[in-house]
Amino acid sequence: MGMAKQRTVFICQQCGAESAKWIGRCPSCNEWNTYVEEVVAKESKSARLTLPSSGNQPKSFASVITGNVKRISTHIGELDRVLGGGLVPGSMILLGGEPGIGKSTLGLQMAMKIMAGTVLYVSGEESEEQIKMRAERINISNDKCFLLSEVHLESIILHCNNLKPAVVIIDSVQTLFKDTMESAPGSVSQIRECTSALQRLAKESRSVFFLIGHINKEGHIAGPKLLEHIVDTVLQFEGDMNNMYRLLRVMKNRFGATSELAIFEMHDYGLKEIINPSEILLSHSDEELSGIAIAATIDGFRPFLIEIQALVSSAVYGTPQRSATGYDYRRLNMLLAVLEKRAGFRLATKDVFLNIAGGLKVNDPAIDLAVVAAVLSSSTEMAINKKYCFCAEVGLSGEIRPVNRIVQRIKEAEKLGFSEVFISRYDKKNLGKTNFSIRINYLARIEDLYKYLFRQGRRPENLTEQSY
Repeated sequence: MGMAKQRTVFICQQCGAESAKWIGRCPSCNEWNTYVEEVVAKESKSARLTLPSSGNQPKSFASVITGNVKRISTHIGELDRVLGGGLVPGSMILLGGEPGIGKSTLGLQMAMKIMAGTVLYVSGEESEEQIKMRAERINISNDKCFLLSEVHLESIILHCNNLKPAVVIIDSVQTLFKDTMESAPGSVSQIRECTSALQRLAKESRSVFFLIGHINKEGHIAGPKLLEHIVDTVLQFEGDMNNMYRLLRVMKNRFGATSELAIFEMHDYGLKEIINPSEILLSHSDEELSGIAIAATIDGFRPFLIEIQALVSSAVYGTPQRSATGYDYRRLNMLLAVLEKRAGFRLATKDVFLNIAGGLKVNDPAIDLAVVAAVLSSSTEMAINKKYCFCAEVGLSGEIRPVNRIVQRIKEAEKLGFSEVFISRYDKKNLGKTNFSIRINYLARIEDLYKYLFRQGRRPENLTEQSY
């Protein structure tokens, strides 16, 4: 067998593309200054030809028996729901998030709560004593959980073969390195090789591998995109450092839905699941305040209600300011232009500030109507009834447009005790014969919304359900 030859190549740290020489801009992903020189071992032809066979033979589709795959519960209800019912044996999950967001805490809580077999928690960043201190802080213990402080891939695989754990948690994948490779830990080559080796081990041993990954300044998981292709599930942990709430999103899931969302609250004792997000995201003030409207939004399959806060004031410094927190700034400008053109509101000389309470970032167009209602409320200094909920998109011509999954949104508002919900008249056919205890107001244009909310009398004839 011929000896492996050493060669160096330049590899893009963003997408994993290779080049024989250094290039300023990657032709594959168009990123600048991402090429780094790495040493790779080139195998001889004779070595490639004598690779061992796994012994698997081609099978017909009908002859493959799936059986009843029993998922492993993490005993963290929201995490199980996001994963589609628990951990699938032999699968690989990647959790990404900013530093300090709570990735390691979530991994450790999961390790301490799993009861369906041995758990191995591998940390390349902390010693066993440090991990134990964190476990004591979150006040959970598990006799079936083993701790290992290790970065050598070969050593980790050896321990996995000896211990045969049901779940292996690795914190983090960027710290691992393979001795046979010359490149540094965290480089594209190391991450790619280590993840591929762990994937093979997961499929052979039927263990679940839960990898924690860092993200780069653009907000993507560090390392090549190939990393996300190898794994079965990609989870993204998001949140604001100034806020207690953390959002766990599914970016990819081979064994469940990709549009699930879970909300956690960060405490001294770890992460607490939020079972009913609507109750947290709504303020419970007794005062009637202008500039506040409630919207029914959906993130993934979960409907919840959020509070939209708006402030409209005279522009003191000449040029009006426009600011949006948690909402698309350009969409706010569009809605203000629609109000100016279609409803005759003179907002060009006003400062407009918009905020979504709770530190959430929402892209759902169904909150347009609530944004318009909050802006009108602040502009007219008239408070909106706290039992009103809004759920519709606003078009450029000022029409109120229908939104998806309207029944789920209305039921969420109904469940939380709201008395009236405002939706598009074109959504009426989507409700079918569903019976609601909440009053439904059908609107055609934003002028109708203004007439209903802020004109004297409050209920013009053209806005009753019967008129449609």
